[in-house]
This record gives sequence, C-alpha cells and structure tokens, in this order.
Amino acid sequence: MDVPKKITRNEEITIAYFAFLDQHLANLIAGKETEMLEINQIADRLFISAKHLSDTIQFTQGHHPCHFYDRKILDEAKRLMLETSLPIAEIARRLTYDPSNFSKFFKKYTGVTPGQFRSTDQKPV
Repeated sequence: MDVPKKITRNEEITIAYFAFLDQHLANLIAGKETEMLEINQIADRLFISAKHLSDTIQFTQGHHPCHFYDRKILDEAKRLMLETSLPIAEIARRLTYDPSNFSKFFKKYTGVTPGQFRSTDQKPV
C-alpha cells in the first residue's frame, strides 16, 4: 500500500496561489468580479503576508508571483482572442484594462499588438 506523500507548506501555498489565480481570472471573464487584485490582496485572501507569498513563489517556482499573474492574464487574453469573436476592447475590459494599456501590456510580453496576434495564425502559448 502506497503512503500518500505529504506536501510541504511551500507546496501548499504554491498550489493555492495558482488555483486562486485561475479562479480569479475565470470570475473576471464571467463578470463575477470587476477588479484585478494586487498581490497583497491575493495574499490576504490566502491568509498569508504578501512577503511570505512572494518569497514562497520565488523559492518554489523561480519567479515573482507577478510573473505568473501576468502570464495567466496573457494566456487568457490569447484564448479569448483565438476562441471568441469578442472585440479586443471587450477582452481588455473583461481583464480590467483600458484598451490602450492592454495593448501596451500585451505587446510588451508578446512583441505584437493584440490585433496583430489575432490576425495571424497563432496557437495559444
């Protein structure tokens, strides 16, 4: 009989953080939430300090929590651009960006504007 592996507190926090991000973004897209949370707000909801969350994610994943938050936002934006006909401005709004800032954010991380991304035969990354 296999004994289940006990996860460490760092692993528990990391799992909780990523699950929270996924649920938070799903709620934003569905209109159940209207504000993008900051790391300190996420930490509060996970009942830990922002420093402890940042240190833990940095330790377990090699990057600051914001890195993964931005990546998940980009992944969701790409998915919406590829799988829906929603206007890019509406996608930006659902992700709590104004269209101009969303375009700058998207281009900073992908090298192309949202319109360029949508018009090419891209696959989600």
